[in-house]
Amino acid sequence: MTTSPLAFDPAADAASSSMIEIRPVASPKERTAFIRAPYAIYQNDPAYVPPLEFEISARLNPKSNPILEKSVHQLWVAYRDGKPKGRISAILNPLHLDRHKDDTGHFGFLDAVDDAEIFAALMRTAEDWLRDRGAKHIAGPLDFSVNEVCGMLVDGFETPPFVMMGHGRRYYPTRLEALGYEKAQDMHALSYRNERDFIPKKRIDFVNKVLAGKNVEVRNLNFKSYRDDIKIITDIYNDAWRDNWGFIPFTDEQADHMAAELRPIITKENVVICYLKGEPVAMGLVLPNINEAIADFGGKLLPFNWAKLLWRLKIKGVKSARMPLMGVVNKLQGKPLGAALAYKIIDMVNSANIDNGVERSELSCILETNTAMLN
Repeated sequence: MTTSPLAFDPAADAASSSMIEIRPVASPKERTAFIRAPYAIYQNDPAYVPPLEFEISARLNPKSNPILEKSVHQLWVAYRDGKPKGRISAILNPLHLDRHKDDTGHFGFLDAVDDAEIFAALMRTAEDWLRDRGAKHIAGPLDFSVNEVCGMLVDGFETPPFVMMGHGRRYYPTRLEALGYEKAQDMHALSYRNERDFIPKKRIDFVNKVLAGKNVEVRNLNFKSYRDDIKIITDIYNDAWRDNWGFIPFTDEQADHMAAELRPIITKENVVICYLKGEPVAMGLVLPNINEAIADFGGKLLPFNWAKLLWRLKIKGVKSARMPLMGVVNKLQGKPLGAALAYKIIDMVNSANIDNGVERSELSCILETNTAMLN
């Protein structure tokens, strides 16, 4: 781990702007500065929802985030005149390198003020760090993994992000493009109102016709076998998404970690698992939109916001939800049965959301290459 700050003098003459200092995170105090760096950047953005600080801290901790256990990573905060102006992370993830063999490292957690020199210094720091460790390419932003928060917002700046979705300022893409970066893949977030006739009747008739007599079983989450069900979800995901851009599999450790994280917030209706002749072949996972409940917390859960959060989730209920995971096993993709199972899952979670008072939902993230889902 780097232990000394890097300094960048962005101009050659005495009349230039002040020096930028890039400090690596190497202490709890510096970690807190990293977590809180976005506050000033988004202070005038009504759509920004500060993530809970304890949750971000856990994601940055190798002892609580399995992705970091075998990865090499570093965090930095950018300062000008002693004040934090931005942040960035870099990671070499062996799961990505082993699967794609592309010598690519990743940057993430990128936030900065609208300053070309700050962006250049942050990106140069991440690039140099990755290059020194053998990387030949850099991609991002992603918060350590494509299975976590990933992507840079290029449209929809006026809407608050749903749970586990990123946000950004309008100038972010321009600043990175000026440094030579270009799009790798569009990822879409589709928002819709929850209505009973969301799926047209002719599609429902198609589903019923295709599934009839196919020995298909569809069920919700069983809390008596909770961890086994989460493992089924990740196994289906690993098969269904294996050919997708940027895919890396969920490990057993990550599946257990996800199970522990989700347990306090999901209900049985949030999960749908489909079987064909007793074999799990499709799944969908919906999350209540926690961001709706914590938007006014300022990132803090203590001392009293925990009680507000519990009441808003368990008593009042949130009015929005997000489906972050849905998949049909590879062998059924492109076939009528696979399409019917996808429609069945969406119809079930849509109906359950309506019953639970959810008014708006989001399907995300959908790759630009997933034309079937987009259509």
